[in-house]
Amino acid sequence: MNDWTKVLGALGVGIPEPLLPSAGLDHGAWAVVACDQYSSEREYWERVRKNIGDKPSTLNLIFPECYLDDEDARERIEEIHRTMNLYLSEGYLKSPGKGFVLVERSTPYVPRPRLGLLALLDLEHYDFQAGSKSLIRPTEGTILSRLPPRMAIRRTAALELPHVMVLVDDQDKTLIEALYKRKEYYPRLYDFELMEGSGHVRAWFLDDEASLGLIGSALQSLADPEAFMRRQGSREPLLFAVGDGNHSLATAKAIWEEIKAGIPGTSMSESGRAALLKTHPARYALAEIVNIHDEGLPFHPIHRLLFNVDPGDFFAAAKDEGVEISQLSDAKEAFGRCDEEDPQKAHRIAWATGGRAGLLRFMKPGAKLAVGSLQDFLDRYLKKRPDCSIDYIHGSGSLLSLASRPGSLGLYCPPIDKDSFFPTIVRDGVMPRKSFSMGEAPEKRFYIEARRISYK
Repeated sequence: MNDWTKVLGALGVGIPEPLLPSAGLDHGAWAVVACDQYSSEREYWERVRKNIGDKPSTLNLIFPECYLDDEDARERIEEIHRTMNLYLSEGYLKSPGKGFVLVERSTPYVPRPRLGLLALLDLEHYDFQAGSKSLIRPTEGTILSRLPPRMAIRRTAALELPHVMVLVDDQDKTLIEALYKRKEYYPRLYDFELMEGSGHVRAWFLDDEASLGLIGSALQSLADPEAFMRRQGSREPLLFAVGDGNHSLATAKAIWEEIKAGIPGTSMSESGRAALLKTHPARYALAEIVNIHDEGLPFHPIHRLLFNVDPGDFFAAAKDEGVEISQLSDAKEAFGRCDEEDPQKAHRIAWATGGRAGLLRFMKPGAKLAVGSLQDFLDRYLKKRPDCSIDYIHGSGSLLSLASRPGSLGLYCPPIDKDSFFPTIVRDGVMPRKSFSMGEAPEKRFYIEARRISYK
């Protein structure tokens, strides 16, 4: 085991010791969706709160982002930290030991289940700065202003709960799918229906030598510089590309850098300091590894929603920059046309507001992707209109519903081809922020497992 542990460590991977809800707890109430979902739909989170009642739940351990700007944010964070300690002291969380978690997630939207492997990522192998060539890299630009409130939550937290999902480019399916074929030999960790019609999830525990060897060998091959050169034309392997939870992983990295800076260098020996830096639990972040070639993994665009906007002013500003604007019969037609390739190679974005819908066509795009052309324009537009605000929406249904509200304008983005995903990141670096989503909002990762990130 030690040999494979060293191999995994060199690849930025650690073996987690997950904490799971103890026997007798209502798993359906325990698991809630990632905190960055439904960020403009408080009614979702309020309904979830009402349905859970006083049952133990990860809802009490996370900060839904729709509340981040509320005046009671500090009190909410303090309550989260108290509840983490309460759940630990009351025995609501139990660990099966050190091992990987193989996850199968089914949803009503995709025929095949999505498979994943829960593992530790070594933050020393992750760099979210522009131009990063680290083994673990972001796939979109990190907005530094979004980190402080997330850092306040993690800074003195006893636990982390992961919604981070990272992608591997495993076309031959040598890692997760190979483990899944052996699932009958692994002990079952959980198996239950998720709330709000979000599907089903089950998982198995992997701690045997054969599984560790399979994981280590597969990742070693995927990270081999020569093999990566043949696949992607670069000798600087990208092993893990952050798919979901980019800012959560960046937050973990920022807190780890704080901790490193605060570890004393004079009151302990160099060997003691080195040992602490190597073993500190905050050096790692729990994340689910997913194969980008998984048939159960859909890629969806992330749409834009403007609040307190005058559509006439928006369209006039777009026309001034050479954007062509047309109106179509309804949103269904506009969204469908947006998904088609433009014969003039223009970038298409669909719009919807107040029962009307149509297309924006960026005739001379400077960006590589349509979402990049849109975001470049929005950054300029919003800078001159401080009263107008933006949110990033997962799902065309949510976008259309929100765009029907007075003063709102929905902007629908076309899909991104996931087969070109790794080549694009390797060649061009990060994509425009909020370019893609791995599934619709109900398909996102639910909080189930937790992990200690502070010393007991």
